[in-house]
Amino acid sequence: AATGEHSLKRVLGPTNLVTLGIGAIIGTGIFVLTGQAAAQYAGPAIVLSMIVAGIASGLAGLCYSEFASTVPIAGSAYTYGYATLGEFIAWIIGWDLILEYALGGATVAVGWSGHLSSFLQDFLGITIPASIASAPCTVIAAAGCNPDSYINLPAVLIALAVTVLIVIGIKESANVNSVIVVIKVAVVLIVILGGAAFVNSANWQPFIPPNTGSFGEYGWSGVLRGAGVIFFAYIGFDAVSVAAQEAKNPQRDMPIGILGSLAICTILYILVSGVMVGLVPYRDMLGSPAPMVLAIRAAEAASGGSGLLRMMTMLVELGAIAGLSSVMVVLMMAQPRIFYSMARDGLLP
Repeated sequence: AATGEHSLKRVLGPTNLVTLGIGAIIGTGIFVLTGQAAAQYAGPAIVLSMIVAGIASGLAGLCYSEFASTVPIAGSAYTYGYATLGEFIAWIIGWDLILEYALGGATVAVGWSGHLSSFLQDFLGITIPASIASAPCTVIAAAGCNPDSYINLPAVLIALAVTVLIVIGIKESANVNSVIVVIKVAVVLIVILGGAAFVNSANWQPFIPPNTGSFGEYGWSGVLRGAGVIFFAYIGFDAVSVAAQEAKNPQRDMPIGILGSLAICTILYILVSGVMVGLVPYRDMLGSPAPMVLAIRAAEAASGGSGLLRMMTMLVELGAIAGLSSVMVVLMMAQPRIFYSMARDGLLP
């Protein structure tokens, strides 16, 4: 039931839904996966991988848009499964989503903690002790001894902060998410525009490197494999459909939110990947946990220490922190709505 004493308030417009989608999609994928997929699978043709993954995501987004406007109830794929495939399949999908959002939220919190520690160390000279910034019982080699970590305190604190925000209300959560999205999209645009001036076109040659003899390592098979890997970077648009019961006009607004956020992120991903492989030879990004930072620092060294590139390095770290913050907001906002829908159907207390 979408109405009644305990129904959700329809307060989200199309702009809120688009920013929710962008908030969920632009996370570590754009900062990490792009460089790794270029180094291992596609080379400069990672740009084509982005296009292929974007088209595949768009087809899935069309399905989600159709469902979300036809069945404008909170619950995303769980609700669609219930309406079309029955209770048992919906119960499985519901628990899949619960696990996805719970583990996703925890993983993103850990990533946020790591980026925060790195930023504070690199730019402010502040060190967070590893014993309170790692998973409990992690063995840390430092100063000749091996103390155990007790808690990942930054991850716990950001999870609690996001929880408080979500408890305050959906409108407030959406507004905070919109502000964070503006910040991280601005960072991505600065990287694109600033990095474009330092691109070395020789790094784009050959655009599709020859196959190494193994399937999925360069060549057209590498383009497809790269698309399969970076498809993960597009995941997040499904979280928009969880808010269908809070959209003012779901028949119109849900397709705009899902497809609009996908279109914007696809364009940004294509441009960022093109700039990244133009700044540094794609093989140099192999194994790097932060390939975008590596690419900018390589360009900085080649330019003799450009102040603009130094600033861009800091902005990428800030963008990663902001990006992960908004991903947490959307994931943790979606989780209780799955509980809510399943409980209304009698599948949870």
